Amino acid sequence: MNRHWKILERKLVYQGFFNIELCHFEHELYAGGKTSAVERELFSRGNVAAVLPYDPTHDSVVLVEQFRLGAMNRTHPWLTEVIAGMVEPGEEPMEMVHREAKEEAGLTLGDLFPIANYLASPGNTTEEVFIYGSLTDLSGAGGHYGLAEENEDIRVLHVGADEAIAMLDNGTICNALSVIAMQWFKANIESLRSGGFAA
Repeated sequence: MNRHWKILERKLVYQGFFNIELCHFEHELYAGGKTSAVERELFSRGNVAAVLPYDPTHDSVVLVEQFRLGAMNRTHPWLTEVIAGMVEPGEEPMEMVHREAKEEAGLTLGDLFPIANYLASPGNTTEEVFIYGSLTDLSGAGGHYGLAEENEDIRVLHVGADEAIAMLDNGTICNALSVIAMQWFKANIESLRSGGFAA
């Protein structure tokens, strides 16, 4: 596919924890010709990576629970999620999940394998999400973690595989990234348990 598109203007209009850019662009039309200049705001936050650690010996996973402002309209804004964070400039997603697992859950991960890679909301952000799994010894996992300088307050949940799947099924796990990770886990749990899954 070789269709024409062009950024005509791109300007930073807000800079904070996240950035917002005002973009003007044009692109080729299916019927021929091109659009006039289209104006859109672009939410800029970089990419995200996540990991779901699974311990085949104990048939368990680690999830994390923390406050999420964007969930304020739910019963309460503490969400159960997989370990995730923002990829720093110059950092590879796989490097990031090793770092984040240590910061958020005190874990040293085993080898990583890919679960999914997708665009979070391409209508308004360039954010790309990388999700991994890891066969990891979770003996002794639990407690409270997070970086004080980032005001993180994270509770580590070491739960059985069936309990984690029930959290997916009953809506306790409700953010898109974690749902995708857990749907993969639910679909592949028997292979993971039998040792038939090769990381």
